[in-house]
Amino acid sequence: MTTTRILAVALDCRQPDLLAEFWEKALGNGKTRTWTDSHGLTYRQIDFADGPALLFQPVPGEKAGKNRLHLDLAPVGRDQRAEVERLVMLGAKVLDDPPDDPWIVLADPEGNEFCVLPPR
Repeated sequence: MTTTRILAVALDCRQPDLLAEFWEKALGNGKTRTWTDSHGLTYRQIDFADGPALLFQPVPGEKAGKNRLHLDLAPVGRDQRAEVERLVMLGAKVLDDPPDDPWIVLADPEGNEFCVLPPR
């Protein structure tokens, strides 16, 4: 019995517009909207038909340390290396490519880590 569900994964960021643009291009299948909270802060959100939204919330400070939560991506219609190359062209950086593990660790334009796995 489900008692609750994940509505959104929130990413703190200095530039919500820039980061949302990267993830819009990286994921390519969501609808983006902008909204403002009661304190006048403007958020960007990518809504997906088949899962939780990605919410980009503005914060004043830079990212510090390793993410405690990260996204794992699996490419559709291309192999893992081609997907990594595409994401790097969009602004990601490769952080680690461990030879004995199936994932490649990247960072988005604000340094948030995520992994690219082989297609599923």
